[in-house]
Amino acid sequence: MTSANKDYAAFYARVLGRVQGVGFRYSAFREAEHYGLRGWVRNTADGEVEVWMEGKPDKLAAFSEWLHTGPRHSRVDSVIKEDVQPQGYKDVRIEY
Repeated sequence: MTSANKDYAAFYARVLGRVQGVGFRYSAFREAEHYGLRGWVRNTADGEVEVWMEGKPDKLAAFSEWLHTGPRHSRVDSVIKEDVQPQGYKDVRIEY
């Protein structure tokens, strides 16, 4: 986050657990839309889900909390998150 815009932040996260084949990507996409965030979510080849989100810090915090639970049939073992510089995404999307 730059000092010029403290109202806009970003994070990158890896979500580990039973997070593929349970609708995690789609649910994360819908949650991000709900919070007005921008960025992407995608599965990785090793069974994790990666997330890059940008937006208002309070909305990012709420979305980050959701990542620790995920959708009903998922099991989140851990979320490894780091703050990053926003890249200026214009929307949120699922990447493949």
